[in-house]
Amino acid sequence: MTSPPIASAVTDLLGDLAQPGVYTELAVLAACLAFAYGLARMLRGRSHQPESIWFGARVFDGVLFPVLALAFAYAARLALDGAVRPAVFKLALPILLSLVVIRLAVRVLGASFPGSRIVGTIERSISWLAWIAVVLWVTGALPLLVDAMDELQWSVGGRKLTLLSLIEGTLTAGLVLVLSLWIAAGIERRLLRGSGAGASNLSIRKMFANVIRALLLFVGLLIALSAIGVDLTALSVLGGAVGVGLGFGLQKIAANYISGFVVLAERSLRIGDMVRIDGFEGRVTDIRTRYTVIRSLGGREAIVPNEMLITQRVENLSLADPKVLLSCAFQIAYGTDVRALAPQLEAAIVALPRVLADPGPACQVTALASDGIDMQILFWIRDSENGQGNIRSMVFVVVLERLAALGVEIPFPQRVLRHLDAMPRPEPPPASAARDA
Repeated sequence: MTSPPIASAVTDLLGDLAQPGVYTELAVLAACLAFAYGLARMLRGRSHQPESIWFGARVFDGVLFPVLALAFAYAARLALDGAVRPAVFKLALPILLSLVVIRLAVRVLGASFPGSRIVGTIERSISWLAWIAVVLWVTGALPLLVDAMDELQWSVGGRKLTLLSLIEGTLTAGLVLVLSLWIAAGIERRLLRGSGAGASNLSIRKMFANVIRALLLFVGLLIALSAIGVDLTALSVLGGAVGVGLGFGLQKIAANYISGFVVLAERSLRIGDMVRIDGFEGRVTDIRTRYTVIRSLGGREAIVPNEMLITQRVENLSLADPKVLLSCAFQIAYGTDVRALAPQLEAAIVALPRVLADPGPACQVTALASDGIDMQILFWIRDSENGQGNIRSMVFVVVLERLAALGVEIPFPQRVLRHLDAMPRPEPPPASAARDA
């Protein structure tokens, strides 16, 4: 059953919405929204940012639009105070405030943790809590709920805590962490801007971005714990416990984090390098503090812990020299003039676009097999990131065409078959000789 204060608040709100001044408020609110959208669109046009935390993808889905709309709506309500009885603005202001909170959390978390499923769950939870708070505010139930939570208290370590203080501290901590992530994302975006100067420069920028992000999150965590009511002097004991945990249970995680900073600092691996590790070959697309993302030419991605990059053998195809040696094996028939064939194959292969002329291709005899002469073509390419199977296929096609033009035979396996029925059989001995034996 609805309590009298809530029913009275709802009745007063419905009565205010039936007043003639509502149309004036609606017109002023529409003007505020239009002005906020126009200003946000103009600012995005000047900064040339197609999508960001402030502007979003379509201006109105960023953080700046609800912030401007809230500021203009609040100023309009103050300007209309005394002229009309507020009704529309009584609904619009909490809705715009909740929209600011939702957009801020969604945009910052999405930019900090792209593609994370947990972030989606957190975003939906924040949205539900914000809209529930709006409903409680409009209906007048929020003050009653706040008083009830303030009365519910308990003692923890000689200190009295209330449910209200705990919720306020949690909200403050969440806001501080979101702002820390926002600042870290902005700094990282500025550091990585203009990364086309070189892969080594990009790796250094990435290292500094990771360090700044970790420091900001650490400071934000301390402020958040202080807001909740946790005594920071107790963190000395917690630090000792964390040290013991890192020494035993968290040693792998700590090793991965430290290895990530070592890789970025030494620049043994850089974003954009072609590498081969543990049988997986691909391009380094991102180096995180805990793992490295390697994308193969076939589209698969491998999440490699950074410790493997330090303790295992890693083949970097781009570190010193981007040139890669490839080989294609084939067989020709005995009797072929190998000395005359080799230069013609080399000249045909060096004409391919991706094959380097210096060092040029080389045709070699590798074995004298039972069916023919084993040959191989060695050639160099510089752009292994564009694939190796396709250039091998082109080389084999050129070899087939050149062998066919020269009349060179590619031998098939040869076997000698003996037909036992066609062979003469020895005659059996006479019967008398068999008895004598």
